[in-house]
Amino acid sequence: MRTLTIISLPMKNYSIEALTAEAYSDFPEAQRKPVIGITANHENIDATLRDAYYKQVVAAGGVPVIIPPVTDTSVIAETLDRIDALILSGGGDHNPLWQGEQPSPKLHSINAVRDSAELLLTRLAFNRQVPMLGICRGIQTLALALGGHVAQDMSEAHNQVGRGVFVKHSQDADRQEATHTVRIDTDSVLHNIYDADEIAVNSFHHQAVDKPGQHFRTVAMSEDGYIEAMESTEHKSIIGVQWHPEWLGEDGLPLFKWLVDRAGEYRKAQEMHSRMLTLDTHCDTPMFFHQGVDFTKRDPRILVDLHKMTEGRLDATFMVCYLPQPYMEGNGASEERKGKPFSELVHFPIESPKAYTDFIFDEIAKIVERKPQYVAFARTPDDIQHNKLAGKKSIVLGIENGLAIEDDITNLQHFADRGIAYMTLCHNGDNLICDSAKGAGMNGGVSQFGEKVIHEMNRLGIMVDLSHAGEKSFYDAIDISATPIVCSHSNCRSLCDHPRNLTDDQLRALAKCGGVAHTTFYPGFLNAAGEADIMDAVAHLEHAISIMGIDHVGIGTDFDGDGGVPGMADASEVINFTIQLLRRRYSEEDIRKIWGGNWMRVMGVKN
Repeated sequence: MRTLTIISLPMKNYSIEALTAEAYSDFPEAQRKPVIGITANHENIDATLRDAYYKQVVAAGGVPVIIPPVTDTSVIAETLDRIDALILSGGGDHNPLWQGEQPSPKLHSINAVRDSAELLLTRLAFNRQVPMLGICRGIQTLALALGGHVAQDMSEAHNQVGRGVFVKHSQDADRQEATHTVRIDTDSVLHNIYDADEIAVNSFHHQAVDKPGQHFRTVAMSEDGYIEAMESTEHKSIIGVQWHPEWLGEDGLPLFKWLVDRAGEYRKAQEMHSRMLTLDTHCDTPMFFHQGVDFTKRDPRILVDLHKMTEGRLDATFMVCYLPQPYMEGNGASEERKGKPFSELVHFPIESPKAYTDFIFDEIAKIVERKPQYVAFARTPDDIQHNKLAGKKSIVLGIENGLAIEDDITNLQHFADRGIAYMTLCHNGDNLICDSAKGAGMNGGVSQFGEKVIHEMNRLGIMVDLSHAGEKSFYDAIDISATPIVCSHSNCRSLCDHPRNLTDDQLRALAKCGGVAHTTFYPGFLNAAGEADIMDAVAHLEHAISIMGIDHVGIGTDFDGDGGVPGMADASEVINFTIQLLRRRYSEEDIRKIWGGNWMRVMGVKN
């Protein structure tokens, strides 16, 4: 009869009770650790993952979760809602058909189960601004999913372009052994992570990214000229590396620590958005509604739709009816508009500005009628707050250009009854209300009729918006209005010398009267060169704060009115701006003011 011998292991406690007691020995921290999803490999019928990945995540302070290759979009969406960052792990080749190519003879085995699942996961994570780290196959997944290109075989590509010495990229040494070096760009996030111009890495691949695509830039290369790392060109928390940092122990840990830190930052921004209201005070999206776009879907033709608002965690948007200013003798409007009927300017067969405005508002109403469970109109700060609590996005109506009232002050009552919250007095060209920043000064500021318009707007509770107004019109309106003035989408002239932007003196006057100026994302108003990104917008906001104080600033994107820059390209990227503010250590209360609190204060002022 055989007997079972129990070997005593003094260093190991096999008591379930003892393990449980140890787990409860300390009260858990109030803030939970970031959850890091890691894509699994797929072999035969098994979803697998090398332990080095999740061990590094734990060492970096995160909580690892393995994500199987599933193509169900609802499952992917639910997964992304529950993680704070994503690691795209290594593995086999991608099917070249995903980039419209036939297979090279040197292509290795592909993994069809992973391809479609991970490409979809990556694209949806990108849309949600989820921090990502792509490792080996993962950097290739990033490129393939987001517009880049992957060489099917490096040696084949190397011979085709006639490069010099070819480094061996599939080492025989242990995985923990570094076998070649990579050079890192000094102005990169990766350089900040490693604080080195060159590092030694391991290598197990024969495919490589050869074109990062528009969303990425190359930040590390091997001696033979192959891309070893890339990172976001849009100040997003995304890095791809060709080597395997999970096997490099302490030398690989900095990348995982970077990801866990970015994940914690992302989670904090998400939680903040759930507690506070986020409001964009100007978008021109309605001008596209009659062209067949669908606000209820993620429509690539528009920058603001229901899905993008949800992904970016934007609660409310002011949808304006934009009316281009027709040419009048001496009003400064574009000569190209001379003699053109209004219908040609709006590209729609309606000649009356008032009728066109009503048509646009009717189109917006159809959206609300189709999806009342997700979106609702709002007219007051209480309406906006109520909609947020009900889980609905708010649409607030506005008019961009007082041309809409057709020089008839009684039409203000009509539009007040329709629910508008503000009217921009003019656009690019003087009208009979006031002079424009790009006008010819036909009124000498606000006209006598314009003064009556402002008084009536005050009476009806319609905010007076001076974006696009000339300086004389600006100061006249401040003197005339009984309620604070707003500039729904205007930047700082000190940083970008454009007549549409506000001088420091205008900013001071606006703050003195209790008004607000909202930073916009039109590149030409951010940078005189016409090229800008999210950091330029942050600079304009911070300049306005330095002049006006934190209580008089906000965000008015001008999305779909040519607004949008890398990092804040559409409504799905709104949370990126919050992340930038967190990095500058703005308090939650200050961020709450910037994202609509200040505007809501002015919106609630009664005459």
